[in-house]
Amino acid sequence: MDAVFRALGDPVRLALVDELARRNDQTLFELCVRLINRGHSLSRQAVAKHVAVLRDAGLVQLTASGRTTIHHLDPTVLVEAQAQLAHITKELL
Repeated sequence: MDAVFRALGDPVRLALVDELARRNDQTLFELCVRLINRGHSLSRQAVAKHVAVLRDAGLVQLTASGRTTIHHLDPTVLVEAQAQLAHITKELL
């Protein structure tokens, strides 16, 4: 779970997760364009590195379709993180 919170701690990666939550199954090109529309001007290589961190944390899955790679958000990891945060906040309240 530590890797998940580290991955979500970066504003660009959080924006990527938000984009995939809004429109799942996107290519890297689509993610780059949508990040630019949100004010993040990053190269394709920089976005790919951010996606790799999200993938390593288990938040994003990749599916190859010919020469195209599709990125999918895995909500189960987010549900686990939410449950952990709920447990912590329950202890505080």
